[in-house]
Amino acid sequence: MPESCAMTLAILSALPEEQHGLAALLEDTQVVARAGRRFVRGHLHGQPLVLGLTGIGKVAAATTTTTLIEHLDVQQLVFTGVAGGIGAGVQVGDVVVAQAFLQHDMDVRPLFPRWQVPGYGAAAFACDPALVQRLQQAAQACTAQAATWQDPLLGARAPRAHAGLVVSGDQFIATAEASQRIVDDLQTAAHAPLAVEMEGAAIAQVCADYGLPFAAIRTISDRADDSAHVDFPAFVERIASRYALHMVDHLLAHARL
Repeated sequence: MPESCAMTLAILSALPEEQHGLAALLEDTQVVARAGRRFVRGHLHGQPLVLGLTGIGKVAAATTTTTLIEHLDVQQLVFTGVAGGIGAGVQVGDVVVAQAFLQHDMDVRPLFPRWQVPGYGAAAFACDPALVQRLQQAAQACTAQAATWQDPLLGARAPRAHAGLVVSGDQFIATAEASQRIVDDLQTAAHAPLAVEMEGAAIAQVCADYGLPFAAIRTISDRADDSAHVDFPAFVERIASRYALHMVDHLLAHARL
């Protein structure tokens, strides 16, 4: 597809370690600073791409996404980074492609049902189906590659790809009790969360407001339990950044934007 017709894809992450090495893959790079945020524009496999960091938490994610949409003329957005696995069978080293996002700490009862976002009439924000499909293909490729790495952090079990609900909140979930409470509470409303993190639901809401196609892919760094704080730093540095490199490279190499 000619460059003039190509749709610009944005890749956001919360932490710089989650995008380590990505900017070096780009050609014709340009740094754009807006509203205290720094974005890198360039091309990968001939496709226009924008990289950016949100910082941690829902407010930081929402303001970064708004700035990106308002100032950088992107047509699709993908969030990548790490998350805690809370779904059955979701283990460290697995990849979760979000099909929808929900804020697990949204509670405006008795004015609205628990988890429902006021003004939207729903609790969950669906991701773009076409982007989800492309990310699932990238996830399969990434996990197949990761199975050859033989890194102790991945354990003996081969990494797997999953797709489903991811939940967000302004908390780092680091106890088994807290993660189980989230799962149990959401299951009472027929929600089955696979992973928990701190940014995606806010980005999904902003993208819904703007009508921007959005999806996310999360590498499971821990089980959101009492060992989460121990696993997290090493996993982000050694595993998650490699996943991001493979995922973005696969996504752009097979782009049909």
